Amino acid sequence: MIMNLFRKNTATEPVYAVYSAIVAQSRQPHFYADWHVPDTVTGRFDMISLHMALLFRRLRSEPGAGKDFSQAVFDLFFKDMDRSLREMGVGDLGVPKRIQKMGNVFFGLLAALSEAMDRNDPAALQAVLARNVFADSQEAEVSAMAEYLLRQDAAIARQSAEAITDGTIEFVSPL
Repeated sequence: MIMNLFRKNTATEPVYAVYSAIVAQSRQPHFYADWHVPDTVTGRFDMISLHMALLFRRLRSEPGAGKDFSQAVFDLFFKDMDRSLREMGVGDLGVPKRIQKMGNVFFGLLAALSEAMDRNDPAALQAVLARNVFADSQEAEVSAMAEYLLRQDAAIARQSAEAITDGTIEFVSPL
């Protein structure tokens, strides 16, 4: 029974495909080596959260299937975070508290990022990144990340919701 939680089926394959693409994009070495995103559990969570936020921004205006798909990706994200915490040795009593905190961080980042991007305000976006992602705010790296997110947001906006919910999302290079 427990293995069914992690088993893919044809209904969830697009969700796994999109989530896997988000994780792969979030692990691009350039973010950590060149832009100095902290290569820590928190830094990697932040990078996945940023890319998840871009997906949610794209699908937020899509009725029905788009909202259901977003929820399924979100659920998979936090199931993966739960699994990761347990693998790192967090006890059964500590996992729910950490997951709740991670959820609060994610939704705060999503709201702040969306507000700045909806206003097309690069300075506000840079402030969100400096506050939420970068431990040591280096203006050049924060600016580069903000420009990347704006390019990425535009690229994802051009992709059809149907293609995304069918399991295909394409990311631009951070370079």
